[in-house]
Amino acid sequence: MRILVVEDEQRLSEILKKGLTEEGYAVDTATDGREGFDLATSTEYDVILLDWRLPKLSGVDMVKHFREAKFDTPVLMLTARDETSDRVLGLDAGADDYLTKPFAFDELLARIRALLRRGKGQQRSLLEIGDLVLDPISRSVHRGEEGISLSTREYSLLEYFLRNQNRVLSRTSIAEHVWEMPYALNTNVIDVYVKYLRQKLDVASRQPLIHTVRGTGYVMRLGEDNA
Repeated sequence: MRILVVEDEQRLSEILKKGLTEEGYAVDTATDGREGFDLATSTEYDVILLDWRLPKLSGVDMVKHFREAKFDTPVLMLTARDETSDRVLGLDAGADDYLTKPFAFDELLARIRALLRRGKGQQRSLLEIGDLVLDPISRSVHRGEEGISLSTREYSLLEYFLRNQNRVLSRTSIAEHVWEMPYALNTNVIDVYVKYLRQKLDVASRQPLIHTVRGTGYVMRLGEDNA
């Protein structure tokens, strides 16, 4: 799951990104409404967290333009404005929910889960390959009838593979999307986590799904391994 945080208060933006990343979400940030609009209309996000008061383009104007452009990504507005008229203005502009600052992080997570259920989650968009099934809403993973317990990082890695089936993913690409940092040639952290994931997925001698592409990276597909 990928989330866009549009927030000009640097400290809050950093806290949100750190907390959401620890929960297994991939997070992009923008510091003004114009940058946020450009990202929101050029990248597929599952949820957008949008501050009301932003430079260049306010949150209300951004979500209004976003809806006028026919984008339906769920938007949660974050603001210190708590008057009923303010909430109505934000919702009428196209926001799906409204959270008043300061807020508890647990409540934010609950609101995000609710938006996922109400939005794209209504369709129960399962990610599948063979007998492996990942449910992004419940964050559960099964292979056949067997449930698989994954760490937060393993889950994020698996979701990235499943969203890019049959596409060769370089270690650089994996590092940027799952670890959100440049790939360092002197570390084998990606190979280690791929090994962990394989050990958990390839249970009961089931067909391997993650294949090594020599000199490049990895690919998730049905078929024989190249390694």
